[in-house]
Amino acid sequence: MEHLKFVNMKISRKDALKGIASLPLIGALGSSESEATENRRPDKQTFRHSVCRWPYGGKTLEELCEFSVSIGIESVELINPEDFETVKSYGLTCAMVNQVPLNLTDGFNDPSLHTQLYKDYEALFPKVADAGFTNVICFSGNRREGLTEEQGIENCAIGLEPVVKKASEYGLKVVMELLNSKVDHKGYQCDHTAWGVALCEKLGLDNFKLLYDIYHMQIMEGDVIRTIRDNIDYIAHFHTGGVPGRNEIDDTQELNYKAIMEAISDLDFKGFVAQEFIPARKDVFASLKQGVDICSV
Repeated sequence: MEHLKFVNMKISRKDALKGIASLPLIGALGSSESEATENRRPDKQTFRHSVCRWPYGGKTLEELCEFSVSIGIESVELINPEDFETVKSYGLTCAMVNQVPLNLTDGFNDPSLHTQLYKDYEALFPKVADAGFTNVICFSGNRREGLTEEQGIENCAIGLEPVVKKASEYGLKVVMELLNSKVDHKGYQCDHTAWGVALCEKLGLDNFKLLYDIYHMQIMEGDVIRTIRDNIDYIAHFHTGGVPGRNEIDDTQELNYKAIMEAISDLDFKGFVAQEFIPARKDVFASLKQGVDICSV
């Protein structure tokens, strides 16, 4: 791991929500199909569409669910158990369930938290299984003074082993998210694909995988398509986001999401790709539809 550059951080996903103002309800999107939709090849696409709840704080969960159904999204994710029934009432699933309590900075790399984390997940797993969902998110936590990369992996493996084995009793996967420590989450330890893969190999359990966030990994290491191809066996889930800025994934940013989605389908990935960009436009649902169109191949 010595070739990787690591830095410190304190920001959590909750902090990102503080600047999001309430947004007006969407008007009619119109009947014309976008170029991306016209170029859609349903016979090629192997993955399924999802959307993260938190970027749409100006909409009710019901509004997000209703619109998701209308454009072919099958999942609304990063929700807690109190929202399970609402999502299910629209015929949707939750492709990635929140940790309870959600905390990115205090994670499995801190042995003093292992007992509490186990209790939290032990209480969550039956609720997830009863709802018919399969994936639960987890986080490495932040680096601390004196904690090496290798020790962080060791600590995470020790803490995760009983949690992941408990998850297997319910037919669930535990999935650790790769986040950038350069811009959004300074100090987060699982900030390179190689680190996450090393943890997967150390743990050696089939129901522990990675959430490859394309936005975060473009910032940290780039070479997105090659990295996905080389490590697809360790990846259970994908998130999107425009670079720079984490906004729309269109031609205002540097990533070619159409090519990335083609590559993911070429690998026969049958999991979910979730839109997790923060809409910068007033019509947030039009932006969401555009993102889904771009990611339909």
